[in-house]
Amino acid sequence: MDEMCLSIGEAAGCVYKLLENGESNMANLKSHLKKNGYDQQMTSMAIGWLSREDKICMTKNGNSWSLKLK
Repeated sequence: MDEMCLSIGEAAGCVYKLLENGESNMANLKSHLKKNGYDQQMTSMAIGWLSREDKICMTKNGNSWSLKLK
């Protein structure tokens, strides 16, 4: 379990670093994490982690979602 938490935390760090450059849509975020070795499930867990920590906000634009740092 500790190894899983570490992996989720690392993926969350990857998301955070991307969002430091500005707002991103989900497609771009998933693509960025895939290039860094994370699958869709890990991407979802990383976003959940950052949401729980109140680090990001998400906005729905039509059929897509945008994320940015708070």
